[in-house]
Amino acid sequence: MSKKELKFNSRAIHGGQHPDKAYGAVMPPIYQTSTYAQSTPGGHKGYEYSRGANPTRTALENAVASLENGNFGMAFGSGMAAIDAVMKLLGPGDEVICTSDLYGGSYRLFKGVFEKFGVRFRFSDMTDMEELASQINKNTKLVWVETPTNPMMNIIDIKAVSKIVKSHKLLLAVDNTFATPYLQQPLELGADIVMHSATKYLAGHSDVVVGALAVKDEKLAEQLYFIQKSSGGICGPMDSFLTLRGIKTLHVRMQRHCENGELIAKYLENHSKIDKVYWPGFENHPNHNVAKNQMRGFGGMISFVPKGGNYESAIKIVENLQLFTLAESLGGAESLVGHPASMSHGSIPKAEREKNGVVDALIRLSVGIEDITDLITDLDQALK
Repeated sequence: MSKKELKFNSRAIHGGQHPDKAYGAVMPPIYQTSTYAQSTPGGHKGYEYSRGANPTRTALENAVASLENGNFGMAFGSGMAAIDAVMKLLGPGDEVICTSDLYGGSYRLFKGVFEKFGVRFRFSDMTDMEELASQINKNTKLVWVETPTNPMMNIIDIKAVSKIVKSHKLLLAVDNTFATPYLQQPLELGADIVMHSATKYLAGHSDVVVGALAVKDEKLAEQLYFIQKSSGGICGPMDSFLTLRGIKTLHVRMQRHCENGELIAKYLENHSKIDKVYWPGFENHPNHNVAKNQMRGFGGMISFVPKGGNYESAIKIVENLQLFTLAESLGGAESLVGHPASMSHGSIPKAEREKNGVVDALIRLSVGIEDITDLITDLDQALK
C-alpha cells in the first residue's frame, strides 16, 4: 500500500517517513550539524549546508506535506517566519486581502513591516463573496484566510473564497493552525498555500516554536524554498524532531481536544454568569453550516464574554483559574486561558479589534486533553 493511500490517522504516523538510510533508525535521527562533507566540490549526498536543508527538517517537511495532502513542505523557525516567507512572494504595489478577524501577530507583521515596503493590506470578513470580489483590483495578488479565526471563531468558506480567487488568478493562503489537517485540509478545498504555527497543535506539547507551509504546485514550492534558503528563517533539527514526534499523536490528541471542547462550550453556554460563547459547533453560530461542511469536528478553541462585559471581571476569572494556565499560545496538551485584548491581540489598535468583537472582556480558552471533570471544576470555582 502506498503511503499516499493511507487514512489520516496512519499518515500522521507514517506519512512522508522512511527508515534512516544510514542505520535503519525508525525515528528520524537528530542531524545536529551545520555542514556536510563533500567528495569533490558539489559532490554531496543532497545536503550541503543546514540553512538550505537538513535531513531532520526534511523529514518534518515531508510529514507536514503528507498531512495536508500537499506535494511539498517547508519548515520555519516560527509561524511568523512562515507567514513572512509567503509575504516575500510579493513586491511593492502588490495588495493582499486578509480576514478582518486576524491573529495579532499577523496584523503586526502585515501593517508594521510589509506596508513599509509598499505592500498594501485590505480587510474583509469574507462572509459575503460579492463584497470580497469588489475589493479585488489589478494590484491584488494574494488572499489571506484564517479559519477558524483567532479569537472570534468565525468560519470562512474556503471553497467559496477559492472560487473567487481562482477566477481572478490570485493566490489563496490559509492559516490552518486552529483546525489542523485533522479537521480540515485547505489544499483539498482550493487553497494554494497552507500555513501552520506548528508550535501549537502539530507539535502539541508547548516545547517548541516552529512554523510550516504546505503546497501542491512545484513552481510555487521552488519560490518558497528559495525564500526559505535566502532569508534563513528555518527551524533547527531538535525542534524538527520534537515536532515530528508530536505529529505522531496529532489524531489522538485532536479527538480529545474536540470532545473536551464541546463539553466546555456547552457548559459555558448554560452558565448563568456567561453572556456570549463563541464556538462553531453551536447550531446558532452564524457559520455553523460552513464549519459542518468543511471541517470534521469543531475543535478545542473557545472564546467567551462574562456577563457585565468589563475588563475587571474578565481579569478576575483568568487570575482565578488554576488548572487552566494563564499563558500565551494554544494547542498544547495542557489547557490554557488567555486575554486577547492584552495578550495575543494587544498589537491591534483598540478601535480596530473591538470592531471585530475582540472586546476587553473577551476570554479565550485552549481546551486541553485533561479529564473533563477537572476542567469544569476549575471553571466552576473561577466563575463563582
